[in-house]
Amino acid sequence: MISVEEARSRVLALARPPEPEEIALEQALGRALIAPAMARLTQPPFDAAAMDGYALRSADLPGPLPVIGTAAAGQPYEGGTPPGSAIRIFTGAPVPAGYDRVVMQELVQRDGDRITVAEPGHSHNIRAKGNDFAQGSAFQPQRPLRPADLALLAAMNVPRLTVARRPRVAVLAGGDELVPPGSTPAPGQIISSNDLAIAALAREAGAEPLVLPLARDTEESLRDRFAQAQGCDLIVTIGGASVGDHDLIGKVAADLGMERAFYKLAMRPGKPLMAGRIGAAAMLGLPGNPVSAVVCAKLFMQPLIRAMQGLPPGPAILQAVLARDLAPEGDRQHYLRARLAAGDALPLIEPFDDQDSARLWVLAEADALLVRPAHDPARKAGERMSYLPL
Repeated sequence: MISVEEARSRVLALARPPEPEEIALEQALGRALIAPAMARLTQPPFDAAAMDGYALRSADLPGPLPVIGTAAAGQPYEGGTPPGSAIRIFTGAPVPAGYDRVVMQELVQRDGDRITVAEPGHSHNIRAKGNDFAQGSAFQPQRPLRPADLALLAAMNVPRLTVARRPRVAVLAGGDELVPPGSTPAPGQIISSNDLAIAALAREAGAEPLVLPLARDTEESLRDRFAQAQGCDLIVTIGGASVGDHDLIGKVAADLGMERAFYKLAMRPGKPLMAGRIGAAAMLGLPGNPVSAVVCAKLFMQPLIRAMQGLPPGPAILQAVLARDLAPEGDRQHYLRARLAAGDALPLIEPFDDQDSARLWVLAEADALLVRPAHDPARKAGERMSYLPL
């Protein structure tokens, strides 16, 4: 068995460089930029009023000053700005040359066409030209694009972007005991849930998942499913990768030319995990137990998918304060389903008593995976611990 860190390194080595594609800005939410977007203009393009009030010279305060014009957003004042004058101005309007301050209207006393300012306040209330960004500024965050990013890119006047093509991920679950949701299981059968969860985790990481029809426990059925995965960047199998008489995925994958990177690793849940390459595609063979499959997908599949898009692979490791004592850990790195609660500086974390890797209900109630290294000593409540958010 190899360590989680070594397994992660070998899985990430399976990532090929991202392939670029050009898309419209409105399609870019959640995509990964692989070329910087360059601002095509300066924002703001002029010194702009930060609030409604009066534009004037600080040297002319406190007045009185005649109001000689008006400026509004989209309707700039185009007259002269002689010393000892002011104009009425509204938020977003260009501040005419010569004026260096906008006094908010609540601080101004107006009598007809003349104003007096008893106390102008400390701020000049002018957004300087280019104080957001300048023409030619480059933007390329190392994360999927968020709604605020799209707003910025629109303001930069960038209508199209070069992003990483979404990895195509085939999800293959197998076993004679599995039937699709909505079916009536025969004796000895159960509803297939892992394939939908793994596909959702792939989509969450930025991939385009393809859930293949359930495979039967025959080599012929598995070969058919692998054929259906042709053209995908990553094939993720669930179950059937162990060493039982009916665990055929490893054998069929080997017959199809899989180059195996590793087979087992020192972690729980998720000891039987297979990784390698089959043809042009990377391949991960996840365990069949539901919790094991999801934990391995969080630790290995999602980082691989992010790496395929040129993004930092993650996952983020955070800190929390242990809410109760824990006994010493065994010889494998353990990821315990846990609840989070509000704490002082850090959240409190408490693992569930039941860590059965087949219990989806506990997984659905969990907020985090508490990380315990192999041979971790006994821990006391109040100690800081690492966790992965779910």
